Amino acid sequence: MAQEIRTGLSHEVRDAVTAANTAKAMGSGCLEVFATPAMCCLMEKAASDLMDSLLDEGSTSVGTALNIAHSAATPVGMQVRAVAEITGVEGRRISFKVTAFDEAGEIGSGTHERFIVFKEKFQQKADSKLER
Repeated sequence: MAQEIRTGLSHEVRDAVTAANTAKAMGSGCLEVFATPAMCCLMEKAASDLMDSLLDEGSTSVGTALNIAHSAATPVGMQVRAVAEITGVEGRRISFKVTAFDEAGEIGSGTHERFIVFKEKFQQKADSKLER
């Protein structure tokens, strides 16, 4: 490991709500508000970026679970941010608390798990499905 993976470490990422990441554009609804799938993606990105900063070059992490609630709508034009905080480390399984906010306050929260893998080995295993 490049750095010690421990509880309490956190990372934040930001994005703007645009027509491209609305529920209407992403097919998860018909409204011009920040889509739940976009919020999930931003939460995962916060966790993934944190893990990438901690792992050696040949390793990465993959998402294995996500349990969230989307509690408030955000219109086009606002900024959103997601924070991932490590809450547990069990071998190669890392648990996170994930929270999303817009400029008015919290819009979603939940938990996320990622698993540390070796990039090349993982990709080879996935690609082997094409040979069947």
